[in-house]
Amino acid sequence: MLQNNFTTITEIHLLGFHNLYHLNILLFVIFFIIYCLTTSWNLLLIVMVAKVRNLHTPMYIFLTQLSLSDNIMANSVSPILLSVLLNRQTIITFTSCLAQFYFFSASLAFDTLLLTVMSYDRYLAICNPLRYNTIMNYLFCLKLIISSWLLSFSAIIKYVFEISDLKFCGSNVIDHFFCDVSPMLSLSCSDTYVLQIEVTIITISLAILPFLFIIASYCYIIGTILRIPSVTGRQKAFSTCSSHLTVVSIFYGSLLCTYLVPTRGQSLTSSKVLSLSYTVMIPLINPLIYSFRNNDIKEAFHKTCRIH
Repeated sequence: MLQNNFTTITEIHLLGFHNLYHLNILLFVIFFIIYCLTTSWNLLLIVMVAKVRNLHTPMYIFLTQLSLSDNIMANSVSPILLSVLLNRQTIITFTSCLAQFYFFSASLAFDTLLLTVMSYDRYLAICNPLRYNTIMNYLFCLKLIISSWLLSFSAIIKYVFEISDLKFCGSNVIDHFFCDVSPMLSLSCSDTYVLQIEVTIITISLAILPFLFIIASYCYIIGTILRIPSVTGRQKAFSTCSSHLTVVSIFYGSLLCTYLVPTRGQSLTSSKVLSLSYTVMIPLINPLIYSFRNNDIKEAFHKTCRIH
């Protein structure tokens, strides 16, 4: 369904994986299972940290916020993805498209900020352990969490309003499975140059700069670990930040491959598959990484199972 050049777009036509129709049912089953596992595992992690007193520490409090953000991302993308696969394509209102873009982008921005906060937490724990409990107290943790939520969701809402003020009077077809910023702007018949510059600035502020901060933190962390005289001490110190380092590597690796790798010569299908890596897979694997690589989480899980 296409709109003519003189009609304002009120609906968005998502094509999804239109060149993989023969696999749609299989993909629907796979992503439905992933969606169910993602929501349940992240909720389970939140409940465990809330119930088990031994997990009431800054690292696990931050982890519950990461799980909450991952659930927001999963619920903003996966339901429409499943609808696209089930119906081979789907039509949503323009308002719904903007709402999906908002919650997806805000949760993505929050993840970058929270991973930065968690890297600072690991820096204090390893590089400045004597002052850790004094600096990283409950009130400071709460301030970091609230600031991250407010900054990410307030920064993105500005762009949602600016996009809604653009004129959309051409095609209403997006060859994707969700409403990302670039496909949406490509539908506009307004001049989007200034908005694209603003998007670049916010990307640098909420993604690139936090990433550089994380790299700097781990340079200090690795330097401190290498100065520990005993092998056991080095292994213990590294184990406290290995899960976070793994999550950061996968998270930023997916984003870099999706948004910074040149798209010339890259098929739309390849671009969609890369998008799946951070919209669908990362919310699933984050709790798994922290669960399988953390003995405290494993013990809390067994305690919770025994209680119930």
